[in-house]
Amino acid sequence: MRSHALDIRSQGPVKRVSGFKDYEPRDQVHARLQLSRGGPLRRATAGIDVRGNGEFVPYRGGVRREEIDPTSHETPFDAVRETLETQSVARFRSY
Repeated sequence: MRSHALDIRSQGPVKRVSGFKDYEPRDQVHARLQLSRGGPLRRATAGIDVRGNGEFVPYRGGVRREEIDPTSHETPFDAVRETLETQSVARFRSY
């Protein structure tokens, strides 16, 4: 995931988009990289949004995404890894 995210960011920032509203590069998701663990019904999902300005924003959840605060981790990728590990253990214990 890290190497794909870095490759995408190396393409440079996206351009501002205007429509009904103006979207600055930081407001746009250039790419969404997602990993899942577990079975089809109880799946742990987390990933990285690569914003148009090159920022990496970690999140958890598939359909209902929630941003993860990366400040307590060395990198946003560490936040994703920890989230997947924690969610998988919690789901396993719930059976």
